[in-house]
Formats: sequence, structure tokens, C-alpha cells
Amino acid sequence: MASIIHFQSIFFAVIVLIFICLVNLPIEATNYGALCIDLIHRDSPNSPLYKPHETPMERFNNLFRRSYSRLNSLNMISFNPNEVQSDTSSDNGHYLMKFSIGTPPQEFYGIVDTGSDLMWAQCLPCEQCYKQLNPIYNPTILSSYKEISCQSEQCHLLDTVSCSSQQLCNYTYGYGGSQLTKGVLATEKITFGSNSGNPTVLDDIVFGCGHNNTGGFNENEMGLVGLGGRNLSLTSQICSRLGTNKFSYCLVPFRTNPNITSKIHFGSGSEVSGDDVVSTPIVPKDDPTYHFVTLEGISVGNKFIPYNNSSTTLSKGNVFIDTGVPPTLLPQDFYNRLEQEVKNAIKLTPYQDSQLGIQLCYKSQTMVDIAPLLAAHFDGGAKVQLSPTSTFIPPPLDGVLCFWMLPVDADVGIYGNFAQSNYFIGYDLDKQIVSFKPADCTKQ
Repeated sequence: MASIIHFQSIFFAVIVLIFICLVNLPIEATNYGALCIDLIHRDSPNSPLYKPHETPMERFNNLFRRSYSRLNSLNMISFNPNEVQSDTSSDNGHYLMKFSIGTPPQEFYGIVDTGSDLMWAQCLPCEQCYKQLNPIYNPTILSSYKEISCQSEQCHLLDTVSCSSQQLCNYTYGYGGSQLTKGVLATEKITFGSNSGNPTVLDDIVFGCGHNNTGGFNENEMGLVGLGGRNLSLTSQICSRLGTNKFSYCLVPFRTNPNITSKIHFGSGSEVSGDDVVSTPIVPKDDPTYHFVTLEGISVGNKFIPYNNSSTTLSKGNVFIDTGVPPTLLPQDFYNRLEQEVKNAIKLTPYQDSQLGIQLCYKSQTMVDIAPLLAAHFDGGAKVQLSPTSTFIPPPLDGVLCFWMLPVDADVGIYGNFAQSNYFIGYDLDKQIVSFKPADCTKQ
């Protein structure tokens, strides 16, 4: 998924964004042109998307469905003081952003999706909308809402647009599976909260006013916030205003207290530096939404498992880094060889349960001192160590831990956010590199 947006200059510096559910967790911008944002997991009890009547196993299965949908959607398409900072908390790997839209402001909770670009909200009048418990965004009562004409440059930042009879810019945007949003591209005023009491207001943000939205959306989801690599994404809009094309984040691990947040930074203050930093090139491809890198292989203890078997050549850009997908998804052949080596290194009998499907699991309270240390080896000599707490995650079964790397029938893999936890990860999109630095993200 992808898109592009231009921002005007940001004057003054303390920008605070709040990503929460039911509780306000402020995010501050600490420098001139800086922006800081909190993210909350969608299944956290603190999230407005939390379904108290949904069983843990239902949430577990939904997590698999959303993860595999990301690759399905990919297969449908071709292949200084300026800083922003945001907080994130982890619970099954999906996060929300809270802000207000319009004048007067209407509260909005959107799913944060780094694998897409369009920001959109369910809008009245609804031709076909999924059930939404919170009030649906109503542009007719807002003075700052402006529809985009079909002739405007902004209209053509998205590939899937058409002209209405009124010469407005209609869009259609799909996410893999049956999830789809249709509506009109427009601009609106976005307001973020602040600890200082002075909110940060961003004018003329391009977004989708969705009048026809279908698929597996939650009744508490008011829309999505695309943070991909195209110019229409909110990430690109923020970086355009800050004048520097950099961002970084530090994700707290799974099983962390949901009230503990970590940070996302945008701008020149977001560099990842230090003696223990390793970097790998971003591989340009036809679709700039995704941040493709080259995974050479994964080591299990001292045994290196190459991404490709000896009979094939390693393809550049064979995985993309995605904060919106929890497990790491790997091509079937590579996964089979990796899983076998993990089994060889663990002196326990794998645990099987029909609810767990294909996952490699063990009956154990902890994998520390039991599981081997894994390391992801990226092009350019970037070796990223993975602790057992990042690779073995508990399903909703007591005393069970499962290996959260999974096989997919695809040539391209996904480096998921479980593997990214407790790393300060920075993207320099001008230099086209991704950098990794080990960190305790609960203390960022």
C-alpha cells in the first residue's frame, strides 16, 4: 500500500502526539521541528479496539490472519533539531494512533500500518460502512474539510484514483484479502495533544474520506494511518515538513506492561549512532511503500543457515522490514532448514496442539538457557542478535512457548516486529540505509 503527501513548514517545536486507547499517553516533540508519538497495541486492554469478549485464542488466530494478509497484498502489486518522537507499547504487535480531525476537532483512533501509505477515516454519508461504535467522521459539520479535485497534483499521488461526475478525486485502496476502502481524497486539519497544554496542529493533511469500507475491520476501528514510504503517507508528510527524510523507533518487547511505551522519532534527531550500530542497504524496488533489505541468512548458535540453498543465487531485497506484522515470515525452504536446526539445538520434545497449527512449540515456562541464540545476517555485514524472548512467544496456552518465525509460500519474506524488539532501528531514506542498535526499549 502506498501514497504521498506534501507538508508546509512547522514553526515552533514542541509537538506531542498521543497514541493510546482509553488512556492518554502523551508524546512530545523536544526540539525545533520535532514530533513525538505514542503507539498502543490494538489488543491491549488499554486500547479502544480491545474486545473484552474475544477469547485469547481468537486474538491469536486473528493475528495470524492479519500477518499473512500483508504478504497477500504485496503479491497483488508490482514489485539537527528537526526531530519527531513517538511512544509505543507492545501487545501482539499492532498499534494505534490517537489524534483529532477537523474544526471543531473530532477524536480519531486509527490503526498504524507501516506497510501502507493512505491515511483514511470512515466518513458520512456511508454507502457501505462496517459497524463503528465511536461517532463516524462527519465532514459536513467541519469548516476545515476540503475535497481534492481530480485535476490537482495531490490526486495523482495515489495510483488507484478516478474522477467523479463532480470532478472530485475518488480513490479505491485494498489491503489483501477482502479489506477495501473507497471514497474521496481530501485535506483536513489534524490536531495532536501535548503535555504542555498547547496542541500541535498540522493543516492540509491529505487523507481518504471513506464512504465504502468493507472487510475484517473491527467495530472500534475508525480507519487506518498509513506510514509507508510513498509521499502520501503520514510519515512522508511529517518528514517533508521537518526537511529531513529520517525516522527511527524502539519497540518494547512482547509481554511488556502495556503502560510502558517506546518511541518513534522523525527528523534529523532520529539518527542511530554508536560503536555497536550495524547498517544494511535499503534495496530500491518498483513499490517504495516497503523497506526492502537483503537477508543473507540466520545463524542458530554457531551454525549459519543461508537464505537460499546452494543451487540458487541470493536475491537482493528478499525481505522487507515491517512493524505492522509480528512474526517473521520466511520462504518455505529457508524456514524448513532453519526450523530443523532450531529443533536440533533444543533438547526438548516439541509440543503439539491442534489449536497451534503448524507452529514449532515447546512445553516450557521460559526458553532462556534452553533455546539457542539466533542472529539475522543482513547484507553489508549487519549481524542482529535475537534473544529467546524475541523469537519464542507464548500463545494463549499456559506454559507453552512457540517459535515465531513462520513459513510462507512466497519468494519475499517479512522481518516482523517481534524480531525488531529491543533494537533502536533507524531509517535514513536519503542514504538508503537501515541501522540497528541493541537497546532496552522499555527505558527509551
